[in-house]
Amino acid sequence: MWENHGRLSVGAAMSLVRVACYSKMSTGPEPICRKFVPVQQSETILINKPAGFKFRLVSYNILAQAYVKSAFFPHSPAPCLKWKARSQALLNILKGLEADFLCLQEVDEYDTFYKKNMEILGYASCYIQRSGNKRDGCGIFYRQNSAELVVKERIEYNDLVDSVGDGKTPSLDKVDKSLAGDIEDESKTSVELKDPQADRGDPNDPRVRLKRDCVGIMAAFKLNSPSSNHIIIANTHLFWDPEWADVKIAQAKYLLSRLAKFKKLVSNKFHCTPPIIVAGDFNSIPGDQVYQYLVTGTTSSGQEMMDDKLPIPLSSVYGFIGGEPEFTNCTPGFTGTLDYILFTPVGDVKPCSYLELPAVDSPDIDGGLPNYYHPSDHLPIGAEFEVV
Repeated sequence: MWENHGRLSVGAAMSLVRVACYSKMSTGPEPICRKFVPVQQSETILINKPAGFKFRLVSYNILAQAYVKSAFFPHSPAPCLKWKARSQALLNILKGLEADFLCLQEVDEYDTFYKKNMEILGYASCYIQRSGNKRDGCGIFYRQNSAELVVKERIEYNDLVDSVGDGKTPSLDKVDKSLAGDIEDESKTSVELKDPQADRGDPNDPRVRLKRDCVGIMAAFKLNSPSSNHIIIANTHLFWDPEWADVKIAQAKYLLSRLAKFKKLVSNKFHCTPPIIVAGDFNSIPGDQVYQYLVTGTTSSGQEMMDDKLPIPLSSVYGFIGGEPEFTNCTPGFTGTLDYILFTPVGDVKPCSYLELPAVDSPDIDGGLPNYYHPSDHLPIGAEFEVV
């Protein structure tokens, strides 16, 4: 089936950096890792501004192997779905990205594969598995020669259930569906199996509605920069269902409130004002209520989402440099942007380059993902930041 993708054009091939796949099982094309593109700046800024310390961060939903079934991805070549081939392809892509920080979602096989193999590549890591009996989770992998982990905290969105009775729970009133986004992933039956609604109880009960077993992790690092700057990095994966945007907004609000407290803790402990970078799969498209809340604290209609101010002002990296990607998730049933890297726009770090993504007509994504070129149904996104 992979032959149907065709060969890459000369122009497309020149814009790509190929990562060698050493798996003996591979019979198709090698996986692709795209390059980082500099953010365009004025010549005046480039002349007058001395080069600063830089670090690279990538966010990538790598697709948990527990959810990889041929029945869920009938469009994908069967050999590239097998764990031996996928694991090697993923490892090669992660290596080829040359990131200082990797924020990965849907990480399963953490103890048996990723932890030890990433250590061989020079990465240490912190990881949180999803609640309940879910097998995947979120991990932050960091180069030990780039940064030192100084403190970390887990985020379990099921904790929202405990606040139902004390009046602290975010409103779970139904949101305006015209603003909630239109994520219709008809082909990805596996998404539904990741969080089946059956046997969970009354979906109108906030305690049932909020218990989605979603997680995140936040960590403070001391950069190995000349000034030993501190930075906070968070990685998360929000609930998937487009009909439950209210739950996702509750999770997003909890995320930012926890980050605000974590920032205060780090600031007091290390006597600094750390910038914040938040990465993850937010299961929300640009312009929907979750996206609008994260970047403005309001809905797309301009109405306030909450009474208090936005705890952490954030800006999307790709939005900041010119616009969100056309897509970060690609299957026959849905192609759109669900993944973001957010940062505090007023602070000590600014994006100076970004990871290039394919166009919708690029041959390597023809027919949908995963395939031989891309071992996940998501694409990695990334940015290089400069400490100013």
